[in-house]
Formats: sequence, C-alpha cells, structure tokens
Amino acid sequence: MGIQEAGEQRRIKMLIVDDEPIICMGLRCTIDWEELGVEVIGEAYDGEEALRLMEREQADFLLSDIRMDGMDGLELAEQLRQRYPDTQMIIISGYEDFGYARQAMRLGVNDYLLKPVEVDELTKVVQKLVEGIRSRGNASGDQDVKLWLANMARSGIAYGKMSPPPLHGVQFRILASQLACFQELYEDVRPDQYERIQEQWIHTLQRRLENPGLRPFSIFDHENLLITLAASDRVMDEREWDLLLRQNTMPSSEQPPFYCGVSEPYEHLEETAQRCAEAASRLKYYVLEHEPVLNAAYEAKWQEGRRPEALDVSARVQHLVAALFKQGEQEVKAEVADMFQLFKKEAYLLHEVVAVCEELFALLRQRLRKSGMTGLDGGRPSLDLHLYNSYHALEEAANRDMAELLALIEKNGIDRSYWIIEKAKSYINDQYRSDLKASEVAAWLKITPSYFSYIFKQSTGKGFTEYMNELRIEQAKSLLATTHDKVFEIADQVGYKEYKYFVSVFKSFTGLTPKEYRGLRASKTEKR
Repeated sequence: MGIQEAGEQRRIKMLIVDDEPIICMGLRCTIDWEELGVEVIGEAYDGEEALRLMEREQADFLLSDIRMDGMDGLELAEQLRQRYPDTQMIIISGYEDFGYARQAMRLGVNDYLLKPVEVDELTKVVQKLVEGIRSRGNASGDQDVKLWLANMARSGIAYGKMSPPPLHGVQFRILASQLACFQELYEDVRPDQYERIQEQWIHTLQRRLENPGLRPFSIFDHENLLITLAASDRVMDEREWDLLLRQNTMPSSEQPPFYCGVSEPYEHLEETAQRCAEAASRLKYYVLEHEPVLNAAYEAKWQEGRRPEALDVSARVQHLVAALFKQGEQEVKAEVADMFQLFKKEAYLLHEVVAVCEELFALLRQRLRKSGMTGLDGGRPSLDLHLYNSYHALEEAANRDMAELLALIEKNGIDRSYWIIEKAKSYINDQYRSDLKASEVAAWLKITPSYFSYIFKQSTGKGFTEYMNELRIEQAKSLLATTHDKVFEIADQVGYKEYKYFVSVFKSFTGLTPKEYRGLRASKTEKR
C-alpha cells in the first residue's frame, strides 16, 4: 500500500524551522505534503520558537535549517533529543561542512541535505522517514519500552520512580556495551557508515541474546554507549547468562569489536535506572585485560587487587619542562610514553589517567608562565571517555597537548638556553658549598665554558662569580642571624676556604663585616 492510499492512517505531523519566512513558505508550497501523508502543523523562525510550538502540538519530525539567529539547528537537535527523543529531524544547510554533518548525526538527526535542495531528493528522504515512523508506530509497544528505557538511562536514579511500561518478564538485566578503541577506529568514519556500524552492533548483540523467552530492547545513550534491557520470561542462573553473553565475542571482520558491562539480575523494573548506571560503571575495567564481559565478579576482582603506584608528578613536570624548552619533540614523546607505561603496568583506570594528566598539565602551565610565556590561559577541554576509551587514545591526546605547548614556546620566542640555565641554577644550589668553578658546571651540562659563561650572563644579568658570591653571602647572612657558629665556621659552610676573602666579599655586598652584621642583627632583636 502506498502512502497516498493510506487514507485511514493518521497523518504524520511536520514542523518547518527556518529564520527566513520566504524559505518556510517555499518549503510549505513546493511539495504536495498531503500526498506524502504529511500535515504541516506550523512554521518557526528559530529553535526556541520551534520548542514552544512543540509544547502545544508535538510534531513527528522537523524540517530545519542549521544556521539561524538565536537557537540554531544543532542546539535544537540537542534539545529534541533530551525533551522529545521520539521526534525525528531533517536538517537543510547551505554549508557543505563535514564537521556540521557529523555533529548533526551524533545528535540523532536523520538526514543532512545541502541547499538548494532538489524536490525529488527531499521527497524521497521524507517518504523514507514517514515509512520509518509508521513502521515504528506499528510496533508502538516496543517503542514505548525503548522511550522509557532512554529516560531511565539518561535521567538517572532520581527518575527511577517513573511508571514503567507494561512489560512481561520475571527477570531483567541491563547490558551497557561500547565499541573498543573508538578514537582509533571510528573517529574519521562518515556518519552514514557509522550508522551502519551501529546497526551491525545491535544485530550482533541481539543474536547473542537469542534464547527462548528472552527479549532485548536497545537504545543509544551516546554514540558509543548502547544500553540494552534484556527481559526474561523465566529465572536464568548466572552460568546460563554468562554462556549467552560470551558467545561470538571474538572480534571478526564481520562485526565491530565491543564489550559489555553487565548489571546484576533484578525483578522489579523500578530498579532500571540504578541498573543502567551499574552496568555502565563497569565498562571502565575493560582497559585492564580487555575482558569482553564485565560483571560484578570481575569488578570485585580488580577492586580488591588493584593498588596502583602514584606517579611522581613533580619530577615528571621537571623532566618535561627541560624537554620542552630544549624543543626536544622526541624527548617529550619519550617522557609521555614512559608515563603511560607506568599507567598500564600499575593498572590505572582511564578516569585516573585523566586526573593525573590534568594535574600534570596544570603544573606545567604554571611553570611555563613563570618563564614568561603567554597564551596559556585557556583550559584544556575535558575528554569524553566514551570516545577516548583506550590508553592509546589518551596517550595520543597527551602528545597533541604537548605539541601545542612546543608550538607555543616557539611562538613566544623563548630562548632555548632557558632550560640550560634552569638546570645550572639547580646544580649550583646543590653544590655552592664546594669550591665550584664555572668550567665544572659547563662540563656537567656538556657545553663549552665560554658558551656557558655567555648564556649565564645573558639570562641572570650577572657573571658566574658574582652570582656565586651573592648566593653564598645570602646564606651566610642567614647563618649569622640564626646560629651561634663562629664566623670562620660559617665562611667554610658557605664555600669560602679563605677567611679574609670571605670578610672582604661580605663587606662589599653588605657594607659591614660579618661581626658587625651579627651585632647589628642582635641589637635589633633586643629592641623588639
């Protein structure tokens, strides 16, 4: 039966959304919507007006522009997904932008057409959409269950008291599944290709659950998070569930590799929101051993046996700062790789890796600001762990962040000798009590003495001897004020082997002899 012949069926309601009234009028008049079984219930000139019209009379699908003043088409798609998850959407755009198209598909948009749209093309798209809506209407019971399941998965436990649909079953279980290595395998896949992958994913999972009296209902809570409610007409023991879930889990070219977090079995549908959260929370353990079925026993095993060693973030920052100022791209990558080797060895979960990396980057930005760098104010966007769901993906993200810092250092024009002087200062602070020479510091840095003397003067504004004397005299002043050690003992402690030379240098810096300085400090203390 064609759409035109289905007079007894209800008309599919459509809302047109475009900020140009003439475009709205053109879309309304160009096509014989009645022949397609479609009723145009109104026109809106931005996303906010469309939502107000939806409150009065809900449309089955929207035909919308993407670029509009106020709320645009992508924001409208996001709002529809949250408020009216059963409403479909077709976007028409004058922008041939793959990013727009991909984002639209991620938000559940059914089709993305470019202006000027040919009437035949639009007609075919609408016909397909109307057929799909009618087909779902014929299976309204299943659709009601999926709509309710979507609310349970997205709204959380606070909404767990929403009335469940009439669904026969004596035992229920939630499976939260996710494609492995999403960022590496699917980031650049076209939206239409990824839609087919999702269909294959659902088909594969439902084949695993083929069992007399067991019915699965699946919805996508995220482009890489499939929530499945399995309703059983009889009580199944854990062994029977495990055999079902583990069949055909070996990846092949015919099916996308995915893994499942599994809730405990339950009897009352009112627990579904809690069980959705429980199943999804177990997905994080996949990275540890690539176990395809993540149940309560597997979670308990790692909760009891996992005691990861903490990363020395301060030391790591020090190494990275040196490598960054040296502009050593390979050295920076080696530091990152070594860090991720520790994460894997110590069984870090991905959210723990992200927390450590965020602390490390915060300290890095702080150190780089002190060196005079600008352009570090923008925070790093948080990573979506449904997409970055492997160590490799997070390591690549960390390397991209490091590459941005390297580019920023080059853009700021900071002298590469900065890191050398920082290392020299640290070494001098440790060794100033000895009879340290500039040539010894240069040898430790593996550079020539003349080059070291030049860059040290350029960086500090002081020659090596002046810098050493200033450092030693500051230490001597502190010891004179806080200890009862004899002056010749203090001279030796701060690196002067000749007492007279020490007194001479001390007086040139302070205008006083060491004894006079100690006496002056003592009298000031007594007056207080």
